[in-house]
Amino acid sequence: MESKILLAEDEDNIRKLISSYLVNEGFKVIAVADGEEAISTFDNNYDFSLIILDVMMPKIDGYEVSRYIRKNSEVPILMLTARDTETDEITGFNSGADEYIAKPFSPRILVTRVKNLLKRTSMNSMQDIELEGISIKYRERLVLIDGEKAILTPKEFDLFYYLLQNKNIVLSRSQILSTVWDWDYFGDDRTVDTHIKCLRSKIGKYGKSIVTIRKIGYKFEIT
Repeated sequence: MESKILLAEDEDNIRKLISSYLVNEGFKVIAVADGEEAISTFDNNYDFSLIILDVMMPKIDGYEVSRYIRKNSEVPILMLTARDTETDEITGFNSGADEYIAKPFSPRILVTRVKNLLKRTSMNSMQDIELEGISIKYRERLVLIDGEKAILTPKEFDLFYYLLQNKNIVLSRSQILSTVWDWDYFGDDRTVDTHIKCLRSKIGKYGKSIVTIRKIGYKFEIT
């Protein structure tokens, strides 16, 4: 079945460019120019597979649109923004977004993010996780360690979630970079090591469950 995407972006040239790339990849795109029109279109009974929202839109911003949609649907939401601070990311996730990409970006990278998000959704890989004293609420971007909230950055959250999804499985550093940072991230292995170190320090006694596999990567080891 053809995947339908609602795209809300107020900049005409960007809206047309994104639409063109997505259509070329086989998606059906319904594009609108402001948040009010996005909500109206969403309410018009379209069976959308995914929604792309620009944050800074006229009438109603992307955060408010995301909150409205999330009250009524579990459809995956990808947010676009010219602001790329950690606070902006957290605000986006708290409003119900599943993915976040900062401008400027390559349209091909956006298409890849769209495909990855749809794949994750179809595999039900965004479900909450309960494991011993660890609780992860994916939609809320919330991690509880023995009932206490752990303060993680967005990337630490994604890394922890990925490790728990694959508990007792060895993940190479390249696998982690590809999945958590996406293929467009041009970093090195030390990026993974640094985030692992910070994550261990924030999850209490479970930090020791993140086991280093020499010359390969890491696994979350639990019996």
